[in-house]
Amino acid sequence: MLRRLVHLAIDHAAAFVERQRTARRYPPRRARLEAFGAIVQTVVPRALVFVDRAYARRVLAIRGEPAVWQGAEPALGETVLAAPLEAHLQLTNRCTAGCKGCYTGASPEGAAREYGLAEWKTAIDALADAGVFHVALGGGESAVLPWLGELADHARARGVIPNLTTSGLDGLDALVAIADRFGQINVSLDGLGPTYAQVRGFDGFARADAAIRRLRTIKTEIGINVVVTRDSFADLDGLFAYAAERRLSEVELLRFKPSGRGARTYAALRCTDAQHRAFLPTILAAARAHRVRVKVDCSYTPMLVHHRPDPALLAELCVYGCTGGDFLVGAKPGGQLTACSFASPPPALGPGADEGARPRVEQLAAYWTAPDAFGAFRTWRADAVAPCTTCAYHALCRGGCKVVSGHVTGDLRAPDPECPRVIDQRLPAVPDRRRLPVL
Repeated sequence: MLRRLVHLAIDHAAAFVERQRTARRYPPRRARLEAFGAIVQTVVPRALVFVDRAYARRVLAIRGEPAVWQGAEPALGETVLAAPLEAHLQLTNRCTAGCKGCYTGASPEGAAREYGLAEWKTAIDALADAGVFHVALGGGESAVLPWLGELADHARARGVIPNLTTSGLDGLDALVAIADRFGQINVSLDGLGPTYAQVRGFDGFARADAAIRRLRTIKTEIGINVVVTRDSFADLDGLFAYAAERRLSEVELLRFKPSGRGARTYAALRCTDAQHRAFLPTILAAARAHRVRVKVDCSYTPMLVHHRPDPALLAELCVYGCTGGDFLVGAKPGGQLTACSFASPPPALGPGADEGARPRVEQLAAYWTAPDAFGAFRTWRADAVAPCTTCAYHALCRGGCKVVSGHVTGDLRAPDPECPRVIDQRLPAVPDRRRLPVL
């Protein structure tokens, strides 16, 4: 344990220096005004901090009354943000891995009419103009794109921090040469050894591990993304131990989604109800034992609140359920705007609009304020039904994962069918037994 603590101290110091150096070279967006006050970005620790109007006025030295502050000061979450915090950009759908659960359905050929460097630069300009803080770049396998480094430089020049997800299976040499241009780089690792093959359908663990080790020699902020399945759940403690051994900065856990090829394998790979109920104590124990930072995606919020944590603490830590079309947006390889990485593009707005009129990421500002923008992703308050209507966590959870609801029930507005509270409500009630005399 002492050795681990020493490594943590060294790695935190190295990350501090790395972030400060990068911030001097590429100054990130400092803040963005919101109706409730502002969102302030810090470099060390790396965070987006939500503050009220009074605090924003002091820390940002605001004079006068900004237009966005007209009217009463709303509570956080009462209305959608002025723009997303982060945009998840699927730069390409090209990938040769062929993972059986790939949420994008990636292929060696990629998607039709994919954006190139010029189009993605225009998209990042639009996101920067809207006030977006981060972009999460991925694929397919975006490390093979010859212009990836130039795009990261462009994002930095616009004050937007580019983060990256890679499989580590292709394009590694090119990625190593440009790794310093990114904030966080996470390598997808959905299990250890044979579990990786069981989940993905091929044995790529050794190659992914080699990529992690190589990237870690040149950059401190390297982590792993783990899509948690019923096969990999038992590996969770081992994955945290692996992250500690490799001195990685984080483990990010993602719930398996029925998207892309994942829609076909969802029934076989999704976690069981028992695993979902055990999720929070399992990851807390692993994070504490191995002293590794853990992040979980928003779709896990129903599983977190099952254990009834303090709602005020969750709000303070900004733990929310589905924030697609609000805190975050996505974009497909052809630029089609989506509520999140796993969602289908929304229909075009307006009567008689054709398929080609679906909103593009560079049109974010115009689409963001449209009355029906992102559909069910924004109407979770009005759409709520039991048990969400009586749940103390509904304002945080927002009904759970819309993508899972849409796949399982056929209705994006339905409560998350894998939420323990939803499952418990739908189980038949056990009648009270009448005690009869024994003769």
